[in-house]
Amino acid sequence: MTSVYITGEKILIEAKLQPARIEIQNGKIVHIHCYGNEARGQGHEVKIPQGATVIDAGDKIVMSGLVDSHVHVNEPGRTEWEGYWTATRAAAAGGVTTIIDMPLNSIPPTTTVENFDTKLTSTVGKLHVDVGFWGGVVPNNAAELKPLVQKGVVGFKCFLINSGVDEFPCVTEAQVESALIQLDGTGSVLAFHAEMDVDEELEEIDSNNKCLYETFLKSRPPKMESKAIEMVTRLCKKHKNVRCHIVHLSAAEAIPLISEVKNSCYPLTVETCPHYLTLDVNEIGNCRTEYKCCPPIRGSTNQEALWDGLRTGLVDMIVSDHSPCTVDLKKPGEKNFMEAWGGIASVQFGLPIIWTSGKKRGFEINDISQWMSQNPAKLAGLENVKGQIAVECDADFVIWDPEAEIRIEDDTIHHKNKVTPYKGKHLKGKVIKTILRGEVIYDNGNFTFPQGKVIFPNKAHLL
Repeated sequence: MTSVYITGEKILIEAKLQPARIEIQNGKIVHIHCYGNEARGQGHEVKIPQGATVIDAGDKIVMSGLVDSHVHVNEPGRTEWEGYWTATRAAAAGGVTTIIDMPLNSIPPTTTVENFDTKLTSTVGKLHVDVGFWGGVVPNNAAELKPLVQKGVVGFKCFLINSGVDEFPCVTEAQVESALIQLDGTGSVLAFHAEMDVDEELEEIDSNNKCLYETFLKSRPPKMESKAIEMVTRLCKKHKNVRCHIVHLSAAEAIPLISEVKNSCYPLTVETCPHYLTLDVNEIGNCRTEYKCCPPIRGSTNQEALWDGLRTGLVDMIVSDHSPCTVDLKKPGEKNFMEAWGGIASVQFGLPIIWTSGKKRGFEINDISQWMSQNPAKLAGLENVKGQIAVECDADFVIWDPEAEIRIEDDTIHHKNKVTPYKGKHLKGKVIKTILRGEVIYDNGNFTFPQGKVIFPNKAHLL
């Protein structure tokens, strides 16, 4: 049996950067030797055998591969927006070794077992990283939820407001309750796009100024999120045996609601996204629709409150919400904010985006790994195989240089459509190698053939 060894001076093991050597067999970590500490794993320290593959990271950072639990791939049905080949290549280039595909905006959506089978078929031969799947909760599909859990979805997502696509309608509170009842005892999780209509309370919107970002921002005020999160937290307390999750938190005013529930130990987790933590509303010019997303990017005070939520643990993780579309649906500089598609493409760039801004606020590499590897893996039920460097886990790693600078340009973007608000930005943190189950899948701009697999959560076999 040929082993692979990862060596380096700065390997993140048990929340500490330390010199170490990792032995890999059959895609799994079987032995970890931290120099100066006790060895972990099978047997005890041995010399690297002649002929073994050695990947020496030198003084670069070695972390567990990132896990992005919020990615819209859109294949089949809207593959011109994004497909598995391009989305997973972009992920690999960004140090992401696992993505979890959202149940929309593909056609069909992942709302029935039959539709899930269609999705699985569309992945064959196209995966550069491992891919798991969310199911969807829509009106009248409650009977499909347990079969979908048994089939292997990591959890479910629902919308409390119009989703933007006809095939994935939003649900009422009664329909959410029905879903929670179905999921009780399955170990699954229900994730919420947490905005609700508050039309009667909206400020008057100037229909003649749709090119102004302020016009769009007024149409999605923070109270839309607070209203939805109030409902989510209330139902989380009522159905305390089912995990609940809030996706892409934008409005920091909802954090006190989250705090009350989390401090009472109810099973609620919360994510936010790089764009809410780093992009500046003051740089969004007229018709700069590449910045449009729902919920929207808000002001600097709100942004710092989200960072504080991460600091205190009230916000658990950072994921991309990679939601690309074709250029004609955005037309930056031409299309107005009220008509353009709402979504930001960034699956490739989360690590340098968050490191660049996080370091300025005193956060460390272990924080990044916890937010972008460990906690998303746990959300998806993959914590025993993904998200950490530990014996018996998959040998998934990102090797990166935290001091190297990158500039995002068309020729460095690997997702299908190049529209992104990060284009032209200078960032700190360059991914050098991405390793999936012990195999280098990305190396300084070069890719291998697709080696990703469809993966399923730990609890799928329990039903």
